[in-house]
Amino acid sequence: MTEPADPTVEQPHVNVTALFAEAAGKSGLLWVDVPGDRAWPAWHVWADDTVFIVSGPGEQTLPWLPDEVTLIVRSKDTGGRLLTVHATVRALSPDDPQWETATEALKGSRLNATDDLLTRWSTECTVRALRPYGTPLEAPGHYRDTSGAAPVPPSEATTTGWRPWHLGGRPLRRRGTRLPDDRGGAG
Repeated sequence: MTEPADPTVEQPHVNVTALFAEAAGKSGLLWVDVPGDRAWPAWHVWADDTVFIVSGPGEQTLPWLPDEVTLIVRSKDTGGRLLTVHATVRALSPDDPQWETATEALKGSRLNATDDLLTRWSTECTVRALRPYGTPLEAPGHYRDTSGAAPVPPSEATTTGWRPWHLGGRPLRRRGTRLPDDRGGAG
């Protein structure tokens, strides 16, 4: 059993930039926390010290993003939050100098990519560059006490109402839960 850390002893410094780069590079999923909305899961790539994401028809669904958001990077090992940082958001257009870097990185990581991918991204989708900055809001050793869990977003995909009809009705007991003496004979 380990003892809790002594608050009087200085903890080793964590290089947050390197930790963010490693976590974002290893994990293909992060959460984009939009102020006034909720945190949205986003498939991304990490290249050139920037997070690149694409959304639109045939891609992931993301809302309009303001100029600044919060990024929550998860641990590849545990799936839990590892870092929470502020990030600036910039939409990229095909004539932007970062467009080629972003689209090549995204195209290389895109599963089931079609031949017209870059054309579709330039005409129908939004490619964004999210650049982390500043001191992290959460980092190893400095997490909030709350869980960070959010309520389930509203959806029409639910089964809380009607239950389907079963021939002969629903069983009173589940299979495999009977005790040996329940059948009346020696078990």
